[in-house]
Amino acid sequence: MENLNLIIFFLDVSVLYILLLGAVWSIAFSSKRIWPPPKKQSWQYILTWVCFYLVFLLNALLIVWDWNSWIINDPIRLLIGIPVTIVGALLVTWGISTLGSRNTSGLQDKFVDSGPYRYTRNPQYLGDSIMFIGLSITANSLFLWITHGLLILVFLIAPFAEEIWLEKRYGDEYLNYKNNTSRFF
Repeated sequence: MENLNLIIFFLDVSVLYILLLGAVWSIAFSSKRIWPPPKKQSWQYILTWVCFYLVFLLNALLIVWDWNSWIINDPIRLLIGIPVTIVGALLVTWGISTLGSRNTSGLQDKFVDSGPYRYTRNPQYLGDSIMFIGLSITANSLFLWITHGLLILVFLIAPFAEEIWLEKRYGDEYLNYKNNTSRFF
């Protein structure tokens, strides 16, 4: 089982590096961006979502198979981690339900500045980050702390690629929103 955990961990990290490179590429070369994708059936869309789904699957496997393998053996971690996870998941859910599936998947639909978007331009990334911190506390796995840390780094970088795209798509409406609403907090 230990070898399997290592394989899953290294595969997870490899896919996370692809996502990180895609986000950085999209900032550096916005006209040839990977995220947000140019259209639904593009290679950029497929690559990004296959990588995200694969990372989520691999992280779920690590939660189960590498459960409680690290240093915080005290059950109090559950009293801290589970509520943090729930708060993050609720924020993500609120963000998705407000933004809609098309916008959430990186495709242009309509400009949204209501719901949690009144308080932060990136409630889904913020909620995901909170949720993954909670899951890491709960699961007590070094592998998850590393993979979730890399995933949170993707969530911290991705908005910079999206902002370039949003400014082009929504112009002054987005710029006004951007100037009056914080990126995360």
